[in-house]
Amino acid sequence: MASMEQIKELRERTGAGMLDCKKALGESGDDVQKAIDWLRAKGIASAAKKSGRAAAEGVVECYIHAGGKIGVMVELNCETDFVAMNENFKGLAREIAMHVAASSPEYVRREEVPASAFEREKAIQIEKTMAEGKPQAIAEKIVTGRMSKWYEDVCLLDQRWFKDDSKTVDQVVKEATSTIGENIQVRRFSRFVMGEGLQKKADDFAAEVAKQAGLA
Repeated sequence: MASMEQIKELRERTGAGMLDCKKALGESGDDVQKAIDWLRAKGIASAAKKSGRAAAEGVVECYIHAGGKIGVMVELNCETDFVAMNENFKGLAREIAMHVAASSPEYVRREEVPASAFEREKAIQIEKTMAEGKPQAIAEKIVTGRMSKWYEDVCLLDQRWFKDDSKTVDQVVKEATSTIGENIQVRRFSRFVMGEGLQKKADDFAAEVAKQAGLA
């Protein structure tokens, strides 16, 4: 099993994320040089080096699903307007919009998750784990694992790619970055579902009317 020192060294040498480094070492028998080659072959190392460059161009892509019942808008950024007009780049933006329609993420990346949402979910998982009668030491590890799984549910970049669940959306974007040669970033998205929230508003309105009438 790879040590934290090996993971740190690999991150410093490639700029790849911790999870990618850990996976690369696992695939390479904990050999750092082989792990670097593995990351390069996957296009992750070169993509990480480009991630600090400004990505101020791009496209807003739309996707409509289920006969107009679900609509998604995605903003995908790149470095130049030349790449923004590239069919492969626009195709990636459309596929990400399709993924959002199918998988319903709430946030783009982990850093966008409000601390309040994280703490609320963690409290739920702690209560659930303790109710299962798990020992304290084991319960903490279980909660950590469940919170990681929760991120995979709510964060777009952590989700499994809808066309190939052996990859995450983040890995797909990094591969595109390596292939196209520019920093590519998913900036934001909006997902619309026909009628979503209308029933709740109607129920809230009815409850308020009943309250004012002294019926509730």
